[in-house]
Amino acid sequence: MMAAEQAQVRGELRSNEAMSKHTSWRIGGPAQSFFVPASIDDLSLFLRELDPSVPVFWFGVGSNLLVRDGGIRGVVISAARILQDLERIDQYTVRAGSGLPCTQLARQCIRWGLGPSEFFAGIPGTIGGALAMNAGAHGGETWERVASVRTIDRAGEIHERAPSEYSIAYRSVTGPSDEWFISATLRFEPDVTPSMDAMKSMLERRKATQPLGLPSCGSVFRNPPGDFAARLIESAGLKGYSIGGAEVSEKHANFIINKDNASATDVEELIEHVRQTVIEVHGIELMHEVRIVGEEVQ
Repeated sequence: MMAAEQAQVRGELRSNEAMSKHTSWRIGGPAQSFFVPASIDDLSLFLRELDPSVPVFWFGVGSNLLVRDGGIRGVVISAARILQDLERIDQYTVRAGSGLPCTQLARQCIRWGLGPSEFFAGIPGTIGGALAMNAGAHGGETWERVASVRTIDRAGEIHERAPSEYSIAYRSVTGPSDEWFISATLRFEPDVTPSMDAMKSMLERRKATQPLGLPSCGSVFRNPPGDFAARLIESAGLKGYSIGGAEVSEKHANFIINKDNASATDVEELIEHVRQTVIEVHGIELMHEVRIVGEEVQ
């Protein structure tokens, strides 16, 4: 299938890898090929040698992802393991690998006295995922802190890019095509002192209000202007509504949980039912925050 199979790559290259093992929903059909690089150089070599006709899907930790039951064609690249570095550049600046968990970034920046950084603890997943969707929590957004990013392209070349090269909006980032984030330089503010207590309070509030012990993807829908998706879904009477093994959480209406061996089809149908019901009840069309990828079962 790929020229890269003959290349001298050192990472793991697997066939028909079940994506259900890698997503926070514990759902997803097989990846045709699944590559875990051993280093950035290994990743560059793999991309250089890859047949240009083979589709590439860049995978983080699967915290905001629904993979359809038919799986993903081409190759899934899972590079988070090699991109977890964090270094302090100067008094107010750090460089974080895209595989670094956002909570880990928050904790270390607080130890360094860099703020505002607590909000990163409220973002599930990694820096790469946060960059890809301008993730935010508790009033902060990822790209408010970005000074520059490093990316890798389909040919294995590495680029340094400025925020001005991207179109940034609420939960939306558009930039150069066929490039993936490998790190970000983040700049904090000299007059803001972060608080470990504030971060712990955020995490406790999240634990109390979200079904964190059950398989989910976090928030399914974006908040519409001036309102909250969870409020709209709950007031439409949808808490506890289920299709197959998928259910709208009783604890937080903007979460869909895998309650009983749900399929991706169950979840996708439930997402659409929620969307249509909110339109009918409130006249508001909710937009997905979750990313839906892959093939339908044939």
